[in-house]
Amino acid sequence: MENLSNTTDIADMNILYDALRSSMRGSAWKREPQKFEHDWLHELSCLQKELRERTYKTSKGTEFTLTERGKIRHIHGGRMRDRVVRHALCDRIIGPCIKPYLIHNNGSSQKGKGLSFSRTQFERDLHNYYLEHGNNLGYIGFVDLSKFYDNIRHDIAKQLLYPIVPESVHWLLDEIFKNMEVDVSYMTDEEYANCMTEKFNSVDYYANVPYSKRTGKRMMAKSANIGDQFSQDLGVFFPFRIDNYVKIVRGIKRYGRYNDDMYVICETREQAASILNGIAEQAEKYGLFVNKKKTRIVKLSGQYKYLQIKYSLSETGKVIKRINPKNVTRERRKLKAYKRLMDKGVMPYEDVEQAAKSWMGEYTKIMSKAQTAHMKSLFHKLFGKEIVWKRKSHLKTAWKSRQKKTETATL
Repeated sequence: MENLSNTTDIADMNILYDALRSSMRGSAWKREPQKFEHDWLHELSCLQKELRERTYKTSKGTEFTLTERGKIRHIHGGRMRDRVVRHALCDRIIGPCIKPYLIHNNGSSQKGKGLSFSRTQFERDLHNYYLEHGNNLGYIGFVDLSKFYDNIRHDIAKQLLYPIVPESVHWLLDEIFKNMEVDVSYMTDEEYANCMTEKFNSVDYYANVPYSKRTGKRMMAKSANIGDQFSQDLGVFFPFRIDNYVKIVRGIKRYGRYNDDMYVICETREQAASILNGIAEQAEKYGLFVNKKKTRIVKLSGQYKYLQIKYSLSETGKVIKRINPKNVTRERRKLKAYKRLMDKGVMPYEDVEQAAKSWMGEYTKIMSKAQTAHMKSLFHKLFGKEIVWKRKSHLKTAWKSRQKKTETATL
């Protein structure tokens, strides 16, 4: 693999141009990408020179705090030139190098996978448990890593990542890691000595530590910037040894991870508790912290939430799914916001309809008839048109086919 990666020169103009096109997706309407594209040949030539001479430095980006589903997150927005470099590095080198180390049920931030893929794999694991045992008497353990991206240690990340990527990009990774360090000049000697082993909270940091106290005297080599493509790849890869511990060392078939959310399906509560304790021990080795409030064990026959969907496994093997009511409320508010933007001429109706169809096609199959009718009614009230979407039923069809084969084999 390393020989293959060494043949990829991210400073090649064709690779940089492909990275530029990838960086423009979803943000071509913004001022900075348009300005960069207007003089793209000169901009890419400068980047090529800096990468080949190893003088490239990450520019100071934007920072802002947003609330997503009740969670406050501090986001780092990179400049266009840095996004191009990240795309070239991650798409051509980091992604292919880390892929062999990832389990199949690790579904976040990967081409061909994502949120829908992870939900599908979770449902299949529930179905497969029933097919193997013929009942729903098992248990499922959920693990959540607290402040996951905030507490990724750079020294451990380098130990895991550097041996599997070509040496030709080590200098660039050093620059990226250095840019992600946190200024902790405000800390006392004792606090600074323990900062690498203590839990770091970026939201509290940016809310309570003013710029006047960030003098650059002391830097903490920990944390990954949310919003950076390299951070996303690092988050996918960093806990891979926890995945290997569960799948290989403990031999658990039905296990999956989406970023910092993990689940493990076991026959007994004692087995699930043992696995969760082992995960906590592995996480501690890598400087990660298990969220004890969100880490729990429940019966497969009970109700539990995974990736914003409520699930339950019935006595007949049917996976019952229900949407979180908060998701419906959020989408209703979005539609009203789209209406205001459309009235101002900022957002065309075609984009509104596409966004609504995408959401409805994904979630209406697990919504009640009343919820679906209310959403249709609201859309018609706001835009004066009916909305029609295609429902996805590939998983249901696959499940019925496997169930039929099992019943035939039993007979």
